[in-house]
Amino acid sequence: MLSAITVTRETIEFRESAEPSMEPGHALVRVHNVTLCGTDLHIWEDDYPTELPLIQGHEFSGVVEALAPGNSEGFAVGDRVAVNPIISCGQCRPCLSGRYNVCRNVGCLGCYSDGALTELISVPLGKLHPVPDELPLDIAAMGEPASIAMQAVNRGRPETGETALVLGSGPIGLLATLYLTELGVKVICADTEQHRLDLAIDFGAADTLLVTPGIEFPDAHQTQRLNALTDGYGPQLVMEATGVPSSLENAIRLVASAGRIVQVGISPRQANVSMKDIPYKELDIMGSRMSLNLIPDGLALLSRHPEQARALMTHRFAFSDLQQAFQLMQGRTEKIGKILIGMPAAGVA
Repeated sequence: MLSAITVTRETIEFRESAEPSMEPGHALVRVHNVTLCGTDLHIWEDDYPTELPLIQGHEFSGVVEALAPGNSEGFAVGDRVAVNPIISCGQCRPCLSGRYNVCRNVGCLGCYSDGALTELISVPLGKLHPVPDELPLDIAAMGEPASIAMQAVNRGRPETGETALVLGSGPIGLLATLYLTELGVKVICADTEQHRLDLAIDFGAADTLLVTPGIEFPDAHQTQRLNALTDGYGPQLVMEATGVPSSLENAIRLVASAGRIVQVGISPRQANVSMKDIPYKELDIMGSRMSLNLIPDGLALLSRHPEQARALMTHRFAFSDLQQAFQLMQGRTEKIGKILIGMPAAGVA
């Protein structure tokens, strides 16, 4: 089989290797589609806490090709599946408390161990999730990012009738907006790119705020709009989905007293956090990482909103053009949502 291996910084080699052998309790999945995210770009740039060489790819869908003898957990050869890439030990304190997404020894296919940018992969049966009949297999590859967005929203404990501010209208922010809107929350989206805010309206946002780098946010007019939408109190919930330090600072400043902030954007940079606003407002500030096996929920969300899901996928590349896909992500010269890599099994040359 053919695999794409990130061997050094910004360098991919395609290599032939033997197909994986069948392990007890595993299935062999023929990979059809892989989508890329910012983490993939950081790994390709060798700016991520993992070791190269590595077969990347953690957002993927495919078809079951073979099953180990014995318990198949209800799966059959030919089933269309999406895969949960999280690997947890099951023995540490977080795992034993049900928080295996922050396992002390957490791993992830395609991030810390070889992943899906290969033709065939061996996956534990418990990591497989059936793709709904009405959901195209290419869109199903986004079940993993949808699950991340839903985990972040769930962490924020949203209630019908509340107002939420979503900072960042990339894929996670947009999917969070979609889910929040389903839950009856009025959503305001903020981003530095107008085309992303245009998408946010399609994903259910009640209003959008364009952030101009270097200019105070919100400006006087935007402040009036925020006050009008929140009865002058500020949003009860703020989702920070950029990883930009100033965005967390804005979240703390703008959220209502007794409000909640969910930090889902990840960055090694330091934020200048007010030590006054947090206790004075009695804020709940929560992190969110990956998901508690919400991929079935993510697939269902995508199934309920096919037009939005399709609009999120802005670029498609053949497996052989993987290097160009990463270069496009790095260059940021085009309006990019999710990038799909069509594997040979999907009939993409």
